[in-house]
Amino acid sequence: MLSSGGSRCNLTTTLDAKKTAAHFGAARNFITPALLELTPQQVRSHFESLGVATKVEPEFEKVFPASDSALQVRNALERDAKEAGARFRLNSEVTGIEPHEGGWIAHTPSGNVRCRFLLVCVGGKSFPRTGTTGDGYVWLRDLGLKVADPVPALVPLSSPAPWVHELAGTTVDGELKIGKHRRRRPVLFTHKGLSGPGPMDLSEQVTRGGAREARLDLLPEISWERVRNRLIEAAGRAGSPRLASCLPLSRRLVAAVAQNAGCLDPNPRANQIDKASRHRIVDELKGLRIPISGSLGFAKAEVTAGGLRLKELDRRTMRVYRAPGLYAFGEILDLTGPIGGFNFQAAFATAELAARGVAAEVA
Repeated sequence: MLSSGGSRCNLTTTLDAKKTAAHFGAARNFITPALLELTPQQVRSHFESLGVATKVEPEFEKVFPASDSALQVRNALERDAKEAGARFRLNSEVTGIEPHEGGWIAHTPSGNVRCRFLLVCVGGKSFPRTGTTGDGYVWLRDLGLKVADPVPALVPLSSPAPWVHELAGTTVDGELKIGKHRRRRPVLFTHKGLSGPGPMDLSEQVTRGGAREARLDLLPEISWERVRNRLIEAAGRAGSPRLASCLPLSRRLVAAVAQNAGCLDPNPRANQIDKASRHRIVDELKGLRIPISGSLGFAKAEVTAGGLRLKELDRRTMRVYRAPGLYAFGEILDLTGPIGGFNFQAAFATAELAARGVAAEVA
């Protein structure tokens, strides 16, 4: 939590439960009961009740603490848990779990912990320096449960192309396509490849599917024909402006487009561009080809895709069907949303169902 959102902690989204569920793709039916039980609006209200004022970044429907402090969020949750009677046992690594006499045992170097109900919410493998090294997957597999192989998700992508690295720091609000999937969200060029919401939302297509090329529409609001016509009109004007003056893009980005289109001049005059070159330039503007070599891995991934198969759980309680007394929720599940507070919201909502499920069993 402290490292999320650039230490600002994107708590949830402003979208309602059903619109939020739609962002989880094939898992939307599974997550819907949780999101209806604890909606994004209720999460925001709960944090307000804990003294964490919130604010919205409307262009992306993101909700942040007004203080921009993830530490405030963490402290509020910890304080709330302690006031409710929770006890924390820190620096006590769990090395394994097993069912025992109608309940469960969690093994630790300092002794075993016995319980009637065991709630597994240990996260995935992302940011391993925080302790999330994927231990939970091993525990669940050892119980005979089905686990989808974990891969990095919401992670920056790497590119072998020098021209991509030279654009480091350039951001464009384009439409990115990787495989069959598209995202209209900002794309940031870095000294290693691509980052920002667009590439990170689509990164699972690379980490799981092995896609090795991205296509970036630099002018998603303008059709191919209109871009071509704009260049033709510029070629007929007195003085004939240079390519960069004809486009609402940075000079560095225009130079990359010209280079990929095979132009020797990185910023030619419009009347110096022949028909074939103009065609190639427009093709690149509407689908800049960016080679992808992989991702920056779990060390830079915001979440982990994969995890406990959703068919192993009751979606209304988070109870594991084949393991009485065992509940699982949060990132340990095969459930991943895009950037924008969706994964925190899913964790909060599935936790709510698990807590209610245990309470019902106790009663």
